[in-house]
Amino acid sequence: MSNHAQILDLDVSSLAEKIRAKTLSPVEITEAYLERIDAHQESILAYITVTADDAREAARKAESEIMGGNWRGPFHGVPIALKDLCNTRSVLTTGGSKILSDFVPNFDCTVWARLREAGAILLGKLNLHEFATEQLYGFGAEFGHR
Repeated sequence: MSNHAQILDLDVSSLAEKIRAKTLSPVEITEAYLERIDAHQESILAYITVTADDAREAARKAESEIMGGNWRGPFHGVPIALKDLCNTRSVLTTGGSKILSDFVPNFDCTVWARLREAGAILLGKLNLHEFATEQLYGFGAEFGHR
């Protein structure tokens, strides 16, 4: 499958199935996502940080492991992105706030540690309202939530 639009239409389960069957490469999938990010990031600002070089390296490693018969499970070789609230060792983590504009944690949050161990590939850190507080205080008022 070389058409990037077809790759980007697949859900995690379908990607995992194709990766495990070796009919789709983690490198190919990662490149498709990075190309989409590059094409649209300037207009939609979905990412605070894109980890393209690290993602490519992780994709090559995952592909090598899988081709060698070491498949870790359904996230192995699958690219993902995390909200910028999730601490990721050696990757900028701002929480969408200027006060953390240069914070680079020396540890991973549990969710990323587990996904990384499962072989997931980090594309980058997604934008959000500052510390995700908009969902707590601004959104939902019209529905009677406080």
